[in-house]
Amino acid sequence: MKAFINEHREVYGVEPICRVLPIAPSTYYEHVARKADPDRRPARERRDADLCQEIRRVFAENFGVYGVRKVWRQMKREGIAVARCSVARLMRQMGLKGVVRGKSIRTTVSDAAAPCPRDPVNRQFKAPRLNALWVSDFTYVAT
Repeated sequence: MKAFINEHREVYGVEPICRVLPIAPSTYYEHVARKADPDRRPARERRDADLCQEIRRVFAENFGVYGVRKVWRQMKREGIAVARCSVARLMRQMGLKGVVRGKSIRTTVSDAAAPCPRDPVNRQFKAPRLNALWVSDFTYVAT
């Protein structure tokens, strides 16, 4: 909405646009003031910016393999007080992910050209009595 107001403010003015859109003019003006003066940003936003630098530094120092838990523990060892959920949120925002050990499990190799098997139960998975209907996916479940 703020970008829309910026584009059309010369033609219509801020207040008339804000009357139509669900935004108060003071909200728009505060946004413009924060862009002009970064010291007016909220405390959380300023702290997040500082933490992002620290998280990126710890992540880079460890060759980009540390995940949320290890980055958080390293920051704790360095005396940086931060919650684990904050580290997770900021790493997600920055697109940083740790390396996962092991081989990924590939359960199915599907063939789009192959015909689908018939469905003898017609997706009705209720049996009239015990042991009358057994359903399994043989591509994944070992029998």
